[in-house]
Amino acid sequence: QVQLVESGGGLVQAGGSLRLSCAASGTIFSFNAMGWYRQAPGKQRELVARIFSSGSTSYADSVKGRFSISRDNAKRTVSLQMNSLKPEDTAVYYCNVLQCRASCSNYWGQGTQVTVSS
Repeated sequence: QVQLVESGGGLVQAGGSLRLSCAASGTIFSFNAMGWYRQAPGKQRELVARIFSSGSTSYADSVKGRFSISRDNAKRTVSLQMNSLKPEDTAVYYCNVLQCRASCSNYWGQGTQVTVSS
């Protein structure tokens, strides 16, 4: 099992910045991918950004150029730097990791609230 603990959420004014971090612990071999999802009230959970074991990244169109994802394999952390925040970025942000060996397993953090005021 893998446990994920997020930190860094909070309240910020539009145009501001926040940095989310996620620390992994437990039975870890290597993560095929680490990422951040978000879910706003009344909406489905959506992918925000993802970083693969190769180092390649992918972003939702709505955050390209504003958000940046990074990982530290030694520390088993993944971070999301969020700049130029908009009210529509308000959501609960969830850390996610994908670990594959004989089979693949997805793990989720408990979520951290990000609120952007206008």
